[in-house]
Amino acid sequence: MSGTTGTLLARGRAGILAVGRGVVFCGLMLPGIGLLAFGLILLAGVAIGLGFALTGPSWEPGYVRFSLLVLMPFAAVVIVPWLASGVIARIRNLADMTRQLSGQWCGVPIAQPYRPRPARPGTPARPGMPARLLWQLTDRATWRDMAWVIANASVGWIMVAAPVVLTVIGLIGIVRPGTSGGPLVGGPFAGSPSDGVKRLLLGVLFLTAGIFSAPPLLRGYGMFARSLLGPSGSTELERRVQHLSQTRTETIDTGAAEIRRIERDLHDGAQARLVAMGMTLDAAGHLIDDDPKAARALLIEARDNSAKALSDLRNLVRGIHPPVLADRGLADAIRALALDSPMRTYLASDLDGRPPAPVESAAYFAVSELLANAAKHAKAGQVWVDIRHADGMLKIGVTDDGRGGADPGHGTGLRGIERRLAAFDGVLAINSPPGGPTAVTMEIPCVLSSPKTSFS
Repeated sequence: MSGTTGTLLARGRAGILAVGRGVVFCGLMLPGIGLLAFGLILLAGVAIGLGFALTGPSWEPGYVRFSLLVLMPFAAVVIVPWLASGVIARIRNLADMTRQLSGQWCGVPIAQPYRPRPARPGTPARPGMPARLLWQLTDRATWRDMAWVIANASVGWIMVAAPVVLTVIGLIGIVRPGTSGGPLVGGPFAGSPSDGVKRLLLGVLFLTAGIFSAPPLLRGYGMFARSLLGPSGSTELERRVQHLSQTRTETIDTGAAEIRRIERDLHDGAQARLVAMGMTLDAAGHLIDDDPKAARALLIEARDNSAKALSDLRNLVRGIHPPVLADRGLADAIRALALDSPMRTYLASDLDGRPPAPVESAAYFAVSELLANAAKHAKAGQVWVDIRHADGMLKIGVTDDGRGGADPGHGTGLRGIERRLAAFDGVLAINSPPGGPTAVTMEIPCVLSSPKTSFS
């Protein structure tokens, strides 16, 4: 019973929050309507002025027609484009705010669809007004923003305003159950003061309907906004091609850097030890007849060098593709990492198969880097690793109790993880306020193989 009560309270709090957010979305609608109306009135005013100047009535004073003939072309060429560019920019700002709030409040992220801003040839400065207006008007996203303002004012607002209206009516019925309700409330609360109980119950019903309908309607509003404010199909395809080209280049660079690292480690580690071991064995071969004791000492030294060379090779192979990852899979490989970590690590996994080997390797080294960061930089004492697969995504969460403040822009480790995941169209999300804790979520699209057939 307590669990059910807690769930209802949580849903109630979420509903009240959604009602408040609906009020904000309704507020964003009003300036958009005003800007669009201002633009239309401006264009209509210029058109009417030109019409009067060219075809005005004969009784109209000549100086008026002359003034209109001079001022209207100037307004059409200079003032109107300048004001139109400003109106479009403000509408874009409102649309951007809606996109941001849709991701944060509705759970429906909306990517920005605008084309890159053009610059004057040879200069990084902002383009002039004609170029800026041309860029705005030729961008399909501009017209989608304007369509959104119209659609939001005619249809969209109902989804966020309906819970607000129901909640307000319910509050009036609860706070003033003995009144006739007034023109705002109307019929549901009409009656004599003796019907106060009925109106109180109706108020509770309206309030409950408003609060509990707000979250799904808010999410529906976000999806409706994404249909117009999100990138179109062609824009999304262009972004996808650009993203793949960038990640391909980064993957090639990373692969080349990895090859150079392997060459350097082989040269400075195992190769140097093997050369030294060969020289030691050669010296022992010359001394074995004349000084067996010295030859034995050299053989012992060669044996030690061979053991160190083998250790170097094992470490190098572990850095490329750990044997435990190939043999046992991602969860057991991370569990082996946890055994070598100075932090107390808790691992939870429900994988019923294995991701593709490249994805598995990328996820393993990403977690390895995060565990190293948590121990070295965050000074964490405990780490929680959660591995799941849902909706075609491998989802890995790494949370530590360290001091926080992790930022991909202030180091190469997290940026390297982003590049590693981007090669598979994966994403990295970091929440690390100063003072901690740090929560990192990684998502990589992939399909798990059957546990009966997954092997390396």
